[in-house]
Amino acid sequence: MSEKMPVAPALRQTGLTFAIGALGGTLFHAAGLPASWLAGAMIFVAAAALARVPVELPNRMRDGFFVILGLSMGGGVGPDVVDRIAQWPVTMALLAVTLVLVTGATYVFLYRFAHWDRESAFLGAIPGALSFVMAIAAERRADQARIAASQTVRLVILVAVLPLVITSTASHGSQSAVPAVFPGWVEGGILLIACVAASFLAVRLRVPGGWLTGAFFMSSAINVTGVMPVALPQWILVPCYIGLGCFIGSRFTSTTFGMFLGMLKASLGAIVVGLFVSLAMAWFASVLVGLPFGQLLLAYAPGGLEVMTLLSFMLNLDPAFVAAHQLARYISMVLLLPFITGLLLGRISNESKSGQN
Repeated sequence: MSEKMPVAPALRQTGLTFAIGALGGTLFHAAGLPASWLAGAMIFVAAAALARVPVELPNRMRDGFFVILGLSMGGGVGPDVVDRIAQWPVTMALLAVTLVLVTGATYVFLYRFAHWDRESAFLGAIPGALSFVMAIAAERRADQARIAASQTVRLVILVAVLPLVITSTASHGSQSAVPAVFPGWVEGGILLIACVAASFLAVRLRVPGGWLTGAFFMSSAINVTGVMPVALPQWILVPCYIGLGCFIGSRFTSTTFGMFLGMLKASLGAIVVGLFVSLAMAWFASVLVGLPFGQLLLAYAPGGLEVMTLLSFMLNLDPAFVAAHQLARYISMVLLLPFITGLLLGRISNESKSGQN
């Protein structure tokens, strides 16, 4: 949301966006759909954005939602997390294979069948890390609008589809998503302050998804040690789910309906290809190590770190496992992508660099 917008119009825009998201979440929840508050709000706000309705939330409100959600997600990390870490090296190795296969298969589709140019196809095939990919795309003069739109469509469809896929399997979690014991007001205040401080530090250190991951790791550490209960009631969590759905859906504010239809075919094809590879690798890893298929699918899915981790919590899976794997995927891409891009697509000439200045 523009910082220069007057207060009254900004409040009206925020209220309208949240009202649309709340309507979508309510209808999805009434229909009994999984991750209903998040997915319903996202789809309704995305539709409103494509219809040119002015929908957007302030960035500070989004950050606040992330902190609260990260705090609550820590309640899903039990003391047995240390024992489960022994399984992670195998699944991390399979994650690396999945990342290569998803990127390669999606690139082939976008380049050979959707007829994108090589640079746009390669960068559009990268699973997640949108801001980092866009920085490289700008430097290489790739089609930034096409890449951003493709990545956004992928995230929206994953959030809408993955909960349905996971809940249709036999192993998608059976424990209550929210523990029965909630912290008191004093404990809750201490917990909130600690999580806000951890989020602020994570953002300063440029940790991916810092506002959510900082609070998540702090609350996880507190919950594992048993110092105090880590949980929030649904009347606090539901508005945060709606708010995050509104934020994702509002990414379409700069996309016209014609543009959306034009890129939908290529985007859907790329999603199907990448998701098929992720499904196959998640199934293989599940059989190999005996972990729930849905948990591995969220860990391997080509979506955003914050959203995939949140879905694992909402679907009663292991958020620590999903967060660790999504974080490893993001960090590996940040470290290796510039070198791999230069190797596969060639270095940028000095003339091209000077032309951008």
